[in-house]
Amino acid sequence: SPGQLALAWVHNRGDDVFPIPGTKSSKRVEENAKASFIKLSKEDCEELEKLIVVYGERYDEDSMKRSHNNF
Repeated sequence: SPGQLALAWVHNRGDDVFPIPGTKSSKRVEENAKASFIKLSKEDCEELEKLIVVYGERYDEDSMKRSHNNF
């Protein structure tokens, strides 16, 4: 599934990275767990990364200021 592919890609980012997907159904928990068995090659990851478009900030400036003040 697309979700499994996304989780497999995250797993492939390194040993210090582990996705924690949220779900409301046991069916999706099982599906998500199976993503750990998907092995992506370097070429697979390179192709996937060509499809990823990231733009903008996750949080606006005010939210960032508030979150930094909490630490």
